[in-house]
Amino acid sequence: MRGIQVSRFGGPEVLEVVELPDPAPGPGQVVIEVAYADVIFLETQIRRDGAFFDPALPYVPGGAVGGRIDLLGADIGAAWRGRQVVSKTAAPAAGGYAQRALAPIETVSVVPAGLDLATATALVHDGPTAVRLFDNAVGGGNLRPGAWVLVLAAGGGLGALLVQLAKAAGARVVAAARGERKLALAQQELGADAVVDYARPDWPDRVREAVGEAGVHVVFDGVGGTIGSRAFELAARGARFSAHGAPSGGFAEVDPEAAEAREVTLAGIEQVQLSPAEAKPLLDRALSEAAAGRLRPVVGQTFPLEDAAKAHTAIEAREVLGKTLLTVG
Repeated sequence: MRGIQVSRFGGPEVLEVVELPDPAPGPGQVVIEVAYADVIFLETQIRRDGAFFDPALPYVPGGAVGGRIDLLGADIGAAWRGRQVVSKTAAPAAGGYAQRALAPIETVSVVPAGLDLATATALVHDGPTAVRLFDNAVGGGNLRPGAWVLVLAAGGGLGALLVQLAKAAGARVVAAARGERKLALAQQELGADAVVDYARPDWPDRVREAVGEAGVHVVFDGVGGTIGSRAFELAARGARFSAHGAPSGGFAEVDPEAAEAREVTLAGIEQVQLSPAEAKPLLDRALSEAAAGRLRPVVGQTFPLEDAAKAHTAIEAREVLGKTLLTVG
């Protein structure tokens, strides 16, 4: 079968099209004939230097796929064969960029009737994350009707979902992103009440103009670094600050004493470090919401499997809108 392999860490050019052996399912596993493979920023970081996962070389990237089940482990019921499904592949360096991929049955979700496979695949990574972050903010009492919510990286896959969830809950949303295309997406298609471009040095002032000097009640920081740290200063007394993103190279650095003085609840990446047992019901909920038309992942661009390097290049250049998928088969 055709697939993408990384034999050495480096730039996008290390993503090579190769012939790979067909996977064989073991106990508790299925083989999915892949139609779409999700591409996320984390996979570019792993490809560059092994960040976070340090996979053994060579490896096949890709942590989420959508397609049809072809082969079953000996302990998997025959009714699974041929089902249209989406699934994680166990890790972002676990074989999704290929014509066939192994998946643990515990991570497999059947695509609901009426939902197209590309849309469903776009929810595998970001759907559970968005739902968990949203639930935590609602449960803490910060995200409520009329509250101001600041979403950083609002033009990305996760940010787009958070904008929609917050608006559906009656909150007012400031969407922060880089560039006119992403800002237009957030405001014109996703319904953000205000947008700011954090490429501008005065972007915090633009947020204050929109929400007032009291600040925002929830910050969803999907960027990290300096931008995330500046967003913390916009949090109102008693707000919730969720520092779950680090595409800038690191998570936002926030002084716990400053947060305590302003009664700001700090939450980090631990919120979304989900076990399969935790992630699957959240994904099923996101899929159900999407099938009902209440949640729409933005698939901004697709690339053929052979152009995985172009997909990584576009993501690293911050050129993409919403989700990026590889088309396979």
